[in-house]
Amino acid sequence: MSEFDFDAAFGENYLHFYVPLLNDERNRAEVDEIIETLGLKPGDRVLDAPCGHGRISNLLASHGMIVTGVDQSALFLEKAASDAAAQGGSVPQYLRGDLRDLPLEEGAAGSHDAVVCWFTSFGYFDDEGNRKVLSEFRRALRPGGTLLIETMHRDAFIRLFTPDPFAHVTRAGEDGKDLEIDVTTFDSELGSLRTRRTVVRDGVVSSHVFTIRLPALTELRQWLREAGFSSVAFQSRHGEALTLETRRLVVLARA
Repeated sequence: MSEFDFDAAFGENYLHFYVPLLNDERNRAEVDEIIETLGLKPGDRVLDAPCGHGRISNLLASHGMIVTGVDQSALFLEKAASDAAAQGGSVPQYLRGDLRDLPLEEGAAGSHDAVVCWFTSFGYFDDEGNRKVLSEFRRALRPGGTLLIETMHRDAFIRLFTPDPFAHVTRAGEDGKDLEIDVTTFDSELGSLRTRRTVVRDGVVSSHVFTIRLPALTELRQWLREAGFSSVAFQSRHGEALTLETRRLVVLARA
């Protein structure tokens, strides 16, 4: 079973620590990469799921794509819509919903040219739930449309993994006094990582746990095929070949 405290993981603390890291320069570069990888052009219909606080969706819309963003967090969607309005121009359609049951409006199923699942946003559920997510992504795509998943490369993660007691620390706030401390273990049998995240902010300490399933590439290919995708390809970022040292995985699956 997946262990994921969604409300704790994707709340105000996430925005506090991650928004400074996900700055405009990085966001523009990643959106340019997405457009190039998928061959997107103005007028293409794109589903960004989960869309988080809209950093990808808003920029795709500014390039002329017709974008729908889906996320479970009302806080994130509020920020996404607010940022889009402040930027002017095209505004994505933002919908609140579960990836396992996408809130696609009438006529939207089977109409998207691309589905984007970016920044380690796949693997939040148990295996049944994760496979349901892939089926929902397939349902959203038109024939010949493409799913793009960007996540951790399991083989490289295991090869380079350093277990407890070491941890990853992210700093934010004035003088970097706020701390986000991640202590991670990996379950080889389940193929999932488990992270206990401790946040120290304004002198207050809080903690929660989240897990992310990292299927082997053979597993993931099978899941995608069973979800109805006709072809599956794996690569590194920017179209480079995947190696044991490649930390990030890009999955391209054709409907």
